[in-house]
Amino acid sequence: MAASGAVVAEILASCRAAATVGTSLKELDDVAMDVLARNGATSPFLNYQPRSAPIPFPAAICTSVNDAVLHGIPTSYRIVGGDLVSVDCGATIDGWVADAAVSFVVGEADPADLALVDATQDALAAAIDAAVAGNRIGDLSAAIGAVCRSRGYGLNTDYGGHGVGNSMHEAPSVPNEGRPGRGLKLQPGLVLAIEPWFMAGGSDDYRIDADGWTIRSADGSRTSHSEHSVAITDSGPRVLTR
Repeated sequence: MAASGAVVAEILASCRAAATVGTSLKELDDVAMDVLARNGATSPFLNYQPRSAPIPFPAAICTSVNDAVLHGIPTSYRIVGGDLVSVDCGATIDGWVADAAVSFVVGEADPADLALVDATQDALAAAIDAAVAGNRIGDLSAAIGAVCRSRGYGLNTDYGGHGVGNSMHEAPSVPNEGRPGRGLKLQPGLVLAIEPWFMAGGSDDYRIDADGWTIRSADGSRTSHSEHSVAITDSGPRVLTR
């Protein structure tokens, strides 16, 4: 899975470098496809279709902009200065999957957007610190929720982290808010995709676009999403997608 994670990290870095003013979201997907091909990897996102989705996902990455936070479909939309962009991607090599996401501002950034991105990164770091053998899923969820609520952002647990291994979404669920000491005990060998996503307006409500995929804040406020695939080991958490 570390091999897959290295490809994911390369995709995210390449997309971030390519995401300049005027770049289309579809062009970022092309960048991701090139990295996958160069590394002999495939995308677990492309043609993925859970029961809730009306169509298979048509791209290798999710690109979500401003009030869109999850599952955005890459389109011909061209990035403008100040856009807050989230890129989420996965890679599969030899049947093993890794999954991660990053959010960033293109061009001149509003300080409020940078604070929001920092919050999801801080929440992810806090959850990773808690991802040690013997702790429980609730310890990770509580760490994420504490960062979010202390900074006044909105959060929803309908979508969150998950196990990852031979497929992109496996048990257990990793909610972005919860109670410490509750849930599955973490054992070495378990790999979790931990992914806080926050909404700047403070509301926990969201809506889904007519495409059946793109998730947005219900109040139109900016959003941010950070994610890593993290292995539980005897020597502590190992981030596979750094």
